[in-house]
Amino acid sequence: MTDSDLERIYTTLCQNITAEGEAQAPLYLARLALLCITELGDMQRAMSLIEAARLPSGAVTAAT
Repeated sequence: MTDSDLERIYTTLCQNITAEGEAQAPLYLARLALLCITELGDMQRAMSLIEAARLPSGAVTAAT
């Protein structure tokens, strides 16, 4: 996958999240994650990616 491909995917993802609205965004992302995990077809790899996606302990977020 090229940088251009990733940019296109990211842009589409952002547009879809915006279209879903703030209240539905978490549900949309959860559905997307489950679809991606199903396509991946590897439970151990999925678990590793779920852990890798967590913010590091003590990371500053927009909520703080």
